[in-house]
Amino acid sequence: MAATASPDEKPQPTYGNWRRPKTGGLGNLGIGPSILLILGLAVVMLTTLVSRTAAVVLGLLLLLGLLPLAVRDKYGRTLLERIGTKMAWRRAQSRGSALYRSGPLGRTGYGTAQLPGLAARSTVMEAGDSYGRRFALITYPSTSHHVVVLTTEADGAGLVDQRQVDTWVAHWGGWLASLANEPGLVGCTVTVETAPDTGQRLRTEVESQMAPDAPALAQQMLTEVLEQYPVGGASITTRIALTYSGAPAAGRPRRDADAMAVEIGLRLPSLTDGLAMTGAGAARPMTATEIAEAVRVAYDPAVGPLVEQARAEGGTGITWDEAGPLAADESWDSYRHDSAHSVTWCMAAAPRGEVLSSVLTGLLAPHPDIDRKRITLLYRPHDPASAAKIVEDDKRDALVRAGSSPRSQAATAAELQAAEQTAAEEASGAGVVRFGLLATATVADPEALPRARAAMEGLAGPARIRLRPVWGTQSAAFAACLPIGLVLPAHLLLPDSVRASI
Repeated sequence: MAATASPDEKPQPTYGNWRRPKTGGLGNLGIGPSILLILGLAVVMLTTLVSRTAAVVLGLLLLLGLLPLAVRDKYGRTLLERIGTKMAWRRAQSRGSALYRSGPLGRTGYGTAQLPGLAARSTVMEAGDSYGRRFALITYPSTSHHVVVLTTEADGAGLVDQRQVDTWVAHWGGWLASLANEPGLVGCTVTVETAPDTGQRLRTEVESQMAPDAPALAQQMLTEVLEQYPVGGASITTRIALTYSGAPAAGRPRRDADAMAVEIGLRLPSLTDGLAMTGAGAARPMTATEIAEAVRVAYDPAVGPLVEQARAEGGTGITWDEAGPLAADESWDSYRHDSAHSVTWCMAAAPRGEVLSSVLTGLLAPHPDIDRKRITLLYRPHDPASAAKIVEDDKRDALVRAGSSPRSQAATAAELQAAEQTAAEEASGAGVVRFGLLATATVADPEALPRARAAMEGLAGPARIRLRPVWGTQSAAFAACLPIGLVLPAHLLLPDSVRASI
């Protein structure tokens, strides 16, 4: 007997139409190489009037110069990008940059354990918001970025009505869109971390509530719960990092950490209150000690139980100068840091087609072959002015490709339709956000790395996300996956606008 849906039952909403903006170049070439190709062909044609031999030589040189920009792998990376990554990795190895040693016997100043790589020069200060809550402000002097980190108690979708989940998703989209109106905000990261539950928090809560004159049976039952409940359990934490720029802008001078602390402290209440409607639960800013503890455990998971125990007994006292690893070795495809080994992937392609709100459930859930897993969503909201220009340029380029591309008409028509829909949604008030994803798998035993790789790649399939290992830059990707608000394009030697043109 076939089941029929109730006429009052609404279909579950789907999500999709993610666009990767492309420049209107020729074939696989971007706008910059395409212009170079046209000019080069014109020079070759003029050279034929003087010498055919010289024209042939110039043509071959032009072909060899543009070939690394035209050949792309299955992840969309050009041959030039792969060659550049390999050369940068070899240069880092020859300079010893792949090795990191800190502490009393290390090479960092004052015998500290500061963070390696991109976050090496970062500093942390504490301030208060208008609610009187203390929050930590991470400052990156090289980019004039200032980061505040929020911790949330996400409700989860278990035993929750689907309509409520859809409402949470809608409010989350609205919260992300509102970030485009945040003055000075350049990035937002959402980090979901899963790790084995040590049971320390449960033990602290139960022991603090247990009455000394409780019946023996009740005490025995609670004791058995403390011994058996944490076995096989997992601890899931969600943190949101908001990155603001203190760089000078039109009519506004450069602002230091003190000025940014005052400005951000006035905005935090509205930001945390807005998260309450997204299913994130109670959101509050993290203190300097809490952020230092989270980073310390990420680099050395073996101290996780000790940190929880010390926190239950009054506090760890870990400072930002002690949050980094004592030793770290970066290899081409993995990263060893203190007591653990990690591998980081990046998203090479977003899900194609339409997906449901539960598409990332499996990717975010704990896995028995991965000791500690960290999934970080990277968001860069565009302000309304730049968003309108981006979608209109993308629509225009899609029109050009639809008229000149030798690909199937179905593919170009679908691409044009998606670009037009994005432009229409932006014109009606929707926000435009550039997003990415990083995934880190951490294990204690190096022999478990193959199983962790297989597990992560297996989880990416049901999530309909194509993951690519971050070859040669594992340490930077590991740091970007932490909830410390690193905006990677701001740390590139080659500007992001130039990279997009090729």
